[in-house]
Amino acid sequence: MVKAKKKPFEEIKQAIEGYTRVLNIGCGGCVSVCLAGGQKEVNLLNLQLNAAFSGENKATRVDSFTVERQCNEMFLIDLDKVVPRYDGLMSMACGAGVQLIAERYPDKPIFPAVNTIAVGVDRQIGIYEERCRACGECVLGYTGGICPITRCAKGLFNGPCGGTNKGICEIGNEIPCAWQDIYERLKEQNRVDDILKIKTAMQWQNQTRRMIVQDEYAGRYEDKK
Repeated sequence: MVKAKKKPFEEIKQAIEGYTRVLNIGCGGCVSVCLAGGQKEVNLLNLQLNAAFSGENKATRVDSFTVERQCNEMFLIDLDKVVPRYDGLMSMACGAGVQLIAERYPDKPIFPAVNTIAVGVDRQIGIYEERCRACGECVLGYTGGICPITRCAKGLFNGPCGGTNKGICEIGNEIPCAWQDIYERLKEQNRVDDILKIKTAMQWQNQTRRMIVQDEYAGRYEDKK
């Protein structure tokens, strides 16, 4: 699940204070679950913004509208009749949602109110762990389901560095070595040989150019660079 965190209040306020009517668009998906951008968070932020603008005698006013998912155009249809009334838009969704809103309403400036920080798992309310960076070259199949990109401090693909000590990462006494965990997991599954499979270096420069395109009719996926 995508994780996000609200931007500093002053940064949000400064971004929209040059506009008269602003629509703050929430999302009922991932950011709602991680308490960053659902209806409750939208309403609370709007109260704070409107109070601040009113106290400074500024004309900016912020309204709210929450859709089920901002990353899917099907859920944006209801916005079509609402957006024209505003001269500025704000989104509390992840970066994908912000970009889809911007694409759908290219004549309206849009400002993100949250920072997208990770793809992770929920441990409990308010406590999340990053588990995926959407790198596009998943190696979980040979690392026992433990991601070396997010779990290893150095993102190493082919075993631990020289700093691991008794299963602990050199950057902190409370941080387990990801590759020690990978080894133990593979050993338990009788797959230790997988750790010997050398992987080439991650082609990070390609990540910004990769797009997954779905064929509308055939349902096929192409990796286009």
